[in-house]
Amino acid sequence: MEYSAPVGRVRWKRFAALAVPAAIGAGALAFMTAQGAIASSFAVSGGSFKVSADSLTGQGFVQYGGVDTGKDGAKHPVQISGIKSAQIRNMCQSVKVGPFTLRLTAGTGSKPVEASDLVLDVEQLNADATFSNIEIGRDASTLDKGPNGAQGPAGMFGQQASSIELRNVKQVAWATTAGTFKLSDLSMKLGDECF
Repeated sequence: MEYSAPVGRVRWKRFAALAVPAAIGAGALAFMTAQGAIASSFAVSGGSFKVSADSLTGQGFVQYGGVDTGKDGAKHPVQISGIKSAQIRNMCQSVKVGPFTLRLTAGTGSKPVEASDLVLDVEQLNADATFSNIEIGRDASTLDKGPNGAQGPAGMFGQQASSIELRNVKQVAWATTAGTFKLSDLSMKLGDECF
């Protein structure tokens, strides 16, 4: 015998089973899009955000200068760092939203955050860094070890390495884009800034 709900009634358990994950996913996508964590072409928001991590290891690294522009036309000088594939452990991202701080954490368990074609528009970076096969002073328009298209204008200073390892990472950024961004152990809530 099949059970059917009376017409005009809602099966609340089924509704919650679908609505809660969808709302969490939509909130995460809205937050990451607003903060530049999802690859797109966009004007940066009116404020920077903070990211910290115990470690970031990556293959295929490039770096050169650039300028991010806000919707209001404000210019923000940044160092653009591209990483073809990256793993991030114990990542925290925080952004001030009025009097509150929205805090996202991921990669806190046994599985790291994984990203491909990661591009970071960084205002400030503090970390312990190790590079393999680094080329410093290469013309930014000829960089070829990072994500596709991660090159600066001809004549601009650039550098690249076959791999990078950052420890004790603290950065202030205006935008982050990635081809894929897999956030293991994702948690998003109001809280304190990452640092």
